[in-house]
Amino acid sequence: MMLGLAAGMSSRYYIRSNRESGEGRFDLVMEPKVHSLPGIIMEFKAIKDDAGLSASAAEALKQIEDKHYDTDMEDRGIKEIVKYGIAFAGKNVEIARD
Repeated sequence: MMLGLAAGMSSRYYIRSNRESGEGRFDLVMEPKVHSLPGIIMEFKAIKDDAGLSASAAEALKQIEDKHYDTDMEDRGIKEIVKYGIAFAGKNVEIARD
């Protein structure tokens, strides 16, 4: 679903999903076509219980940092990169941002 929503930004961003960067594979990256826009990295966690939403969102954000998913964009000269850890359980969502 998120990939489909992100596709609406394809005039401003290159949309990439499940590709290698740094030391792993990110879930969703929106790389700006114009370097004045911020790059966006999203990592998702699906869990069964609402009680763990905050911790899972924080874990997803930590994964972005630990695995250096921002390496490719940094190498391309993108200076501002926004990182989101997103956890969901059914219809409930928690988002952590750096």
